[in-house]
Amino acid sequence: MKSLTRFPGSPALSHHHRRRPHQLPSCSIPKRRPIHASVPSPPPASSPSASPYPSLTAQQQNNVKPMVVVGSANADIYVEIDRLPMVGETISARTGQTLAGGKGANQACCGGKLAHPTYFVGQVGDDAHGRLIEEALEGGGVLLGHLSRVPAAPTGHAVVMLQPDGQNSIIIVGGANMCCWPERLPEKDLEVVRRAGVLLLQREIPDSVNIQVAEAAKSAGVPVILDAGGMEGPIPLELLNFVDVFSPNEIELARLTGLPTETFEQLSQAVKKCYEMGVEQVLVKLGGKGSALFIKGDEPIKQPVIEASKVLDTTGAGDTFTAAFAVALVEGKTRKECLRFAAAAASLCVQVKGAIPSMPERSAVVKLLQSV
Repeated sequence: MKSLTRFPGSPALSHHHRRRPHQLPSCSIPKRRPIHASVPSPPPASSPSASPYPSLTAQQQNNVKPMVVVGSANADIYVEIDRLPMVGETISARTGQTLAGGKGANQACCGGKLAHPTYFVGQVGDDAHGRLIEEALEGGGVLLGHLSRVPAAPTGHAVVMLQPDGQNSIIIVGGANMCCWPERLPEKDLEVVRRAGVLLLQREIPDSVNIQVAEAAKSAGVPVILDAGGMEGPIPLELLNFVDVFSPNEIELARLTGLPTETFEQLSQAVKKCYEMGVEQVLVKLGGKGSALFIKGDEPIKQPVIEASKVLDTTGAGDTFTAAFAVALVEGKTRKECLRFAAAAASLCVQVKGAIPSMPERSAVVKLLQSV
């Protein structure tokens, strides 16, 4: 993959924004502890269904490589409002509830519900929100051997302001997602990445963590997908050089390249900057306009949106799309099939409130694809 070249006039990607990986706040790293055993032991040969968590070895014997998601886990505090408050104004919410979420946990749960073996590497606090997330992930079929509790920091959380048309505004508090990571990840976490079929990353954890796992994946020939959602700052050059598929939405693409993305021609020009960065596949999420996969040297593959019968909540739709694309990719589908599979999953997601609760099961996605 080509190395990044600099772009005059593009502050988000300029040489002056080249920065070292985040310096992580110090805390009691020895107290960081896994919730379950690192890699679940294979069940006895006489009882193949004894454990709900098959080991990586057992999976690979059946030629099934897992998806590994490294990222954030949040407690999403939902408030349903008629409109956003103005500066200095207090308004009342119609309802409020707390649900499991976070881009990493969302994408991992999507993989689990799509019936693909999925591991999640992340951190939660030793608190009620952390237990809420653990239960949601486990209920979604996610393998939790690499999820750790960090008593020194609270579980990350987000305030999701949901409007009547299903659109949302979100404020994130990083908590355990952004601090108390060890300077060097445990070898067990890096090994699960090296043995994956695909690695899925986002930007709600420190860049230094993403760089470590992306480098481990690249060294083992594991494709790396980076969802651009999360931090607003420039993406470190070290991380971009390990990425195979870069997946921004149109707003993120505009911010990171300094170019407009309102028309397809403008999108194409912005994507060219990503090519110059060394990323040869760019998966752009376009909301109601669908999606497009740009592959350097080829014609873009466009995927129209698969219309939802109703739109209740767009929270998690982008995460569902990216994770479903990754699942289809590791299962050997063509790029066009991957886009269609992801579009169907996202269409089902927006019809249910909440992030993790809205992740569709595989049977529902297959049924929808058969009907369109």
